[in-house]
Amino acid sequence: MSEGARVWLVPDGFIPEGSMGAQESHEAICVLNTSAEQARLSISFYFEDRDPVKDAMVIVPPERTRHIRTDRIDGVEIPRGVPYAVRIESSVPVTVQCSRMDTTQPALSLMTAMAYPVGAPGFREG
Repeated sequence: MSEGARVWLVPDGFIPEGSMGAQESHEAICVLNTSAEQARLSISFYFEDRDPVKDAMVIVPPERTRHIRTDRIDGVEIPRGVPYAVRIESSVPVTVQCSRMDTTQPALSLMTAMAYPVGAPGFREG
């Protein structure tokens, strides 16, 4: 049995430009696949002032989790210091969380939030 949804939205993406210390500022899409089959993800990035970058492909094995850094997806270049949004579409229901590591100051911060599930079972619009 799979849990989660097939489409997820993350409206607030932003990779800070700078970093201090040993840790690099970054964002990650954290995906949990509880199903018995692999999840084939199609990830699209949307920007305020440029065309979207669509259909970056990522695989999450069955019954596994994968933390996908948005600045390290093959074939995709996400600019630092630029707001963006993400749409994740999966071949099987998954659960998606996003996180941001901001190391622009000595007291680094980590922010995490659940993505927005589109059409998940039990989810009601309005």
